[in-house]
Amino acid sequence: MTPSSPTDPPAAAARPAADVARQRPDRPVPGTAGADRRPTGRSAEAGGVRLTWAQPEDLVGHELRQAAEDGRDPGPALTAWSAAGGHPAPERAGASPAPAPPHLRALAARLLDELALLPSPLSADEPASWAAVVAACGQAVTTAGSPAPPVPATAHPNAHPGRTATGPAPAAGSGSRPGRAPASPAPEAGPAARARGRRPAGSGPAAASGAGPAPVPGGARHGPASRPQAMARPGAGAREVVTGSEGFPPGPGHGHGQGHGHDHGLLLRLEAAWVGRAVGCLLGKPVEKLPLEGIRALARAAGNWPLDDWFTARGVPAELLAAHPWNRRSAATSLAENIDGMPEDDDLNYPLLNLRLLQRFGKAFTTADVARLWLDELPAGRTFTAERVAYRNLLLGLEPPATATHHNPFREWIGALIRADVHGWTNPGDPATAAAQAYRDAALTHTGNGVYAALFVAAATATAATGRADVHTCLRAGLAAVPPRSRLAEAIRFGVRAATEEAGFDPVVDRLHARYGHYHWVHAVPNTALIAAALTHADGDFTRSVCRAVSGGWDTDSNGATAGALAGLLAGSPDRIPHRWSAPLKNRLATTVPGFDGIGFDTLAHLTAQEAARS
Repeated sequence: MTPSSPTDPPAAAARPAADVARQRPDRPVPGTAGADRRPTGRSAEAGGVRLTWAQPEDLVGHELRQAAEDGRDPGPALTAWSAAGGHPAPERAGASPAPAPPHLRALAARLLDELALLPSPLSADEPASWAAVVAACGQAVTTAGSPAPPVPATAHPNAHPGRTATGPAPAAGSGSRPGRAPASPAPEAGPAARARGRRPAGSGPAAASGAGPAPVPGGARHGPASRPQAMARPGAGAREVVTGSEGFPPGPGHGHGQGHGHDHGLLLRLEAAWVGRAVGCLLGKPVEKLPLEGIRALARAAGNWPLDDWFTARGVPAELLAAHPWNRRSAATSLAENIDGMPEDDDLNYPLLNLRLLQRFGKAFTTADVARLWLDELPAGRTFTAERVAYRNLLLGLEPPATATHHNPFREWIGALIRADVHGWTNPGDPATAAAQAYRDAALTHTGNGVYAALFVAAATATAATGRADVHTCLRAGLAAVPPRSRLAEAIRFGVRAATEEAGFDPVVDRLHARYGHYHWVHAVPNTALIAAALTHADGDFTRSVCRAVSGGWDTDSNGATAGALAGLLAGSPDRIPHRWSAPLKNRLATTVPGFDGIGFDTLAHLTAQEAARS
C-alpha cells in the first residue's frame, strides 16, 4: 500500500496521487504522471508543505464515509460540513490541493469528535476487544490444531488435474450472516503433493548466536548480487516495563509453533514467502491507484492479459499510456524493462519492522512495544493513512488503543493486514497464537474490520507455514479467526464463493467490484475479499495467485504481496517460484528500516526461522 507521498503537490487532486517518496528515479518514465512533476510537497503559492493523511478538512470527509459504512448516521455532520463549504475527501490523493481556512479546519476537528461519539449498530457483530473477538469466534482463536469437521469437497473450475479443491463452506444466500462461529480448522494431515526443492550442502541455518546466521550459499539463482552481512540480533535484555492494562491478548505459552526454527523445510518455505511477497508487491506497484479498466487495457495492449508476467510499456500505444499513466514513483523500478532488485515499499518495510519487533521483544510483545519500536525505527514520512494518524497520536501523547481511534478515519483500511505475515511465519501450525500477535500489533492503528483482516492473514499464514495444508485449508483457518457476522467475514465468504463459481477470473473481479466498489480502494473489506478470491481461484499456483490478486485492482501492490507470500509458502521452496519472477529481484531488498537495506531474502528467512524457534 503506497497511497501517496508524505507531501503532495497541489496538482495531486487532479490526477492519481504520488506514491511514497522513497524511490530515486534517475529518469522520467514514458507514460507516467511524474515525468514532468514539480518537487514533491512544495506549494506553487507559498513553497509550503502539504502533509498528506493528516489534514482535518480531509479526514472529516473520510470519516463521513466511514460512518455511513458502519451504520452510523452522518447526515447532520454532512449537512453542517457542506453548508460551511467543506469538500468531499480526495478520492485517491492523500490531501486536498490547498489548506482550508481556519474556521473550516476548526469545524472539521469538531465534527470528527462528534462523529466518534455516534454508536454503530454493527458493534454486536463486530467486536472490539480481544475477549469479545474470541467469544465471537469460539474456539477458533483459542485452540490451535484441533481437528475440523469434514468439509464437503466442491469441484473447482481451476483445480489442478488429480486434485480435489475445497473451499470454505459458502453461507446460505449471498448476503447471509450465519449466527454461529465457524469450526476451528486445522492443517490437513497429509503432506502437500508437491516436490520440495533442495539446497546445496551446508545451506541450513547456522547455529543461533548473537552474530546471526550466515547467508545461504547458492543464491545465484536470484541473479548476481553482493550479499549483505548478516545482522546481529538485538540483545535479549530486560524488557521495558509497561504500566497499566491495555486489554490486549497475552503472549504465547507453549504453542504448536515452537521448535521449528531450524527445520530445513520451514527455512525453504520462509525464503519462498519473502520472495513471493516481494514479487507480488513489485508486480502491483506500477498499476497502483489505476482504475480496473486501465489495468486491463495496459496489460492487453502488451499482450499480457490474462496477466501472466511483469507489466511493460513496450508496445503500449502512447495515447493509452497518457490515458492511464503508470504510478509515477513506482514505474521507474517496477516495469519489466527496469526491475533491478526489490525497491523499497511499505509492504516489505512492515514485515521487516515486525521481524525486528520479535527480535527485540519476543512473541510476548505488547502494543506499547510496537509503538516504541516505531518511534525508534520508523521514519514518520514512511507511514501512511492509519499508520500516520496513529504515529501523530503517539506524538500528541495518546496511548493505545486511543492511537487507533482519535481522528483516524482510516482505521478499517488495509494497513494492519500488510503487517500480519510475520506473525504467521513465526507460528507455524499455531493460527491462534499468530492471530493473537496480529491483534496486539494491529490495535496500535486499526479497529474492527481493519483488525480482522490482520487476524485472517496471520491465521491463514500460520497454517500454510506447516507445509501440510492446501490453500483452501489455509483460507478456512483464516476465516475461522474472523468474527463470523462481521462485514469482513461476509466479504471473504463472497469472494471464495465467486471464485468457485466462475471459470474465468475477470467475472469474479467484476462481481467483487459490483458488490464492494462503494468502499475506498484501500479499505480492508474489498481488498481482503479480492485476496481470498484470487487465492481460491488460483488453487495454490504461484503465478496465478499473484497475477489474479493484482489484476483485480484496488490496492494492487498490497494484494499482490499478501497473495504472493502465502503462495510462496505453499510452493515450499524459492526454487519452485518461476525464474522470471525471482531472478529480477537479485536477492536484494531496498529499505530505510535501519540495518536491513540490501539484505537478501535467504538471510531474512534465517532470521525469521530464528524467531519461529523462540518461545
